[in-house]
Amino acid sequence: MADPSSYRPRPGQIPDSPGVYRFRDEHRRVIYVGKAKSLRQRLANYFQDLAGLHPRTRSMVTTAASVEWTVVSTEVEALQLEYSWIKEYDPRFNVKYRDDKSYPYLAVTMNEEFPRVQVMRGHKKKGVRYFGPYAHAWAIRDTVDLLLRVFPVRTCSAGVFKNAARTDRPCLLGYIGKCSAPCVGRVSPEEHRELADEFCDFMAGRTGTYLRRLEKQMMRAADEMEYERAARLRDDIEALKKAMEKNAVVLADATDADLIAVAEDELEAAVQIFHVRGGRVRGQRGWVTDKVEEITTGALVEHALQQLYGEESGDAVPKEVLVPALPDPVEPVQQWLTERRGSNVSLRIPQRGDKKALMETVARNALQALALHKTKRASDLTTRSRALEEIADALGLDSAPLRIECYDISHLQGDDVVASMVVFEDGLQRKSEYRRFQIRGFAGQDDVRSMHEVISRRFKRYIAEKEKTGEWVDEESAAPGENGLKDDDGRPKKFAYPPQLVVVDGGQPQVAAAKRALDELGIDDIAVCGLAKRLEEVWLPGEDDPVVLPRTSEGLYLLQRVRDEAHRFAITYQRAKRAKRFRSSPLDDVPGLGETRKQALIKHFGSVKKLRSATIDQICEVPGIGRKTAESIAAALARAVPPAPAVNTATGEIMKDMEDGAPDPTEGTPDERRGQET
Repeated sequence: MADPSSYRPRPGQIPDSPGVYRFRDEHRRVIYVGKAKSLRQRLANYFQDLAGLHPRTRSMVTTAASVEWTVVSTEVEALQLEYSWIKEYDPRFNVKYRDDKSYPYLAVTMNEEFPRVQVMRGHKKKGVRYFGPYAHAWAIRDTVDLLLRVFPVRTCSAGVFKNAARTDRPCLLGYIGKCSAPCVGRVSPEEHRELADEFCDFMAGRTGTYLRRLEKQMMRAADEMEYERAARLRDDIEALKKAMEKNAVVLADATDADLIAVAEDELEAAVQIFHVRGGRVRGQRGWVTDKVEEITTGALVEHALQQLYGEESGDAVPKEVLVPALPDPVEPVQQWLTERRGSNVSLRIPQRGDKKALMETVARNALQALALHKTKRASDLTTRSRALEEIADALGLDSAPLRIECYDISHLQGDDVVASMVVFEDGLQRKSEYRRFQIRGFAGQDDVRSMHEVISRRFKRYIAEKEKTGEWVDEESAAPGENGLKDDDGRPKKFAYPPQLVVVDGGQPQVAAAKRALDELGIDDIAVCGLAKRLEEVWLPGEDDPVVLPRTSEGLYLLQRVRDEAHRFAITYQRAKRAKRFRSSPLDDVPGLGETRKQALIKHFGSVKKLRSATIDQICEVPGIGRKTAESIAAALARAVPPAPAVNTATGEIMKDMEDGAPDPTEGTPDERRGQET
């Protein structure tokens, strides 16, 4: 525990101007980011008597080991920089709202020649129009099913679309009138895009004009005695009205607004957002956060606004945002929202009428979300805490291992030997800190030597960072893509933070190798154990007998999850390397020969085998290949040893040469592949 006075800036050193500040821990990791109208006044609050600080603020300043700041011109710039740094550094003491699910959106891919309507989750893509989010994917599909009758837009995947175009036969939706079948040319790209635009207009809330137009068409068809067409239009109108009924009118003046409500207690807060477009609720989402600092409702609202609109622009930011409390000060936040929208945004607290009544509904949803989250989390926290305590008791640790790293080795009969490192913090996966290694210290299959190499490489990096010796990556031992720390900026870095427990996938030999690697580096404060697959025994260094945890033990279950995740991550990497190796070609070694000319060569000759037997003059016949390049190609092919023919181990049959397009040896029946991966 650090003493805040040990890193307190000197009097007068902190400027009295707007800015953003960062607290760092002893490992130089950013643990808190904040903004202030006056840096001097704000930071002074952190260095008062510890007894006068809020418990969570006290925990933060005693965890920190230094503080630094950046001066900006305005409070709006401070707000923008604070959001960027929170997103970049992921500081542990900041309020970070987390979704309890990945909310689905109704998306229309306007960036394609034939736009497609589909359900999408995750990050938004450029050129795609989004509507929602919705609470459930089935709600989107029900709405789309009704609207396709009127707007028969494509909904099929790229594979189905291409297959229909190749066979000149549309899918079932094309036959029943719920797709305009652009795949077989029933409509032109322009006509299909017009349908997609009308679909988007309807979803955006511009429903009245379109319904009135359909009603006029229906009456005209009836007057002209085209009763079948009039009946179809009548059914279309009913389908649209039914789709509209799914989103009841909540604001009579066709308002576009987002309503944000907060429910909180001393430890946590839940945020609920209703997206109202055209007076109807078009989407809903909710977030939950731990209150790791002393924070007001207005500040919670400000963080919610940052997360909600930090990546948005234009119409995605509504004209009106209704909140339960205003940030202090409110002007920078309102100006920031206005800049993101490109026009004025009203940020206010509803006082009366329909908007106040709807805000009360959103607040009730927030209260229910907080209660449900607490019910779920009580069980999760209890289970994880018990698992960590059981592991600590079984291994004789002084405290629960809050950070666990697990290592696994994977190869295919001694080829493409790789290793994985996965990280669990507080019993939960920390995927951003997963790492993978290529074993390069030796050739062949030796899991023990591989484990020693991986542990050595990982903790050499940790020691180098701890000692602050500058550019600390060992270039000779670093795997490709492992660049290490580039500068001392507090970003999440590779291998920068030590675990309390190292778990290896294996028994006594692997555990001994890991322990020996740590001993050679002089590290004696990190526990090591191994989990053997056969009997799920836990092995400790220097012990002849394993530790056997009960099958019902939460600690054993957590170790199994950690081990299985390391195995999955290693296998995924090993398969990717193997697939890349199988796709390699002697042409890869020809300097200056790009992918386009490689494909031209293969297309011209049919295979690498036929290209190998070609003369230099024949190679020069390929467009884009000069004589010097042809000589380089011939030399590279002459140096390359042709691969041995593939043999079917089940039948003994010699298969077709891989160079002539034989199947990938990773394919085949499960029985043929079983036992090949370690």
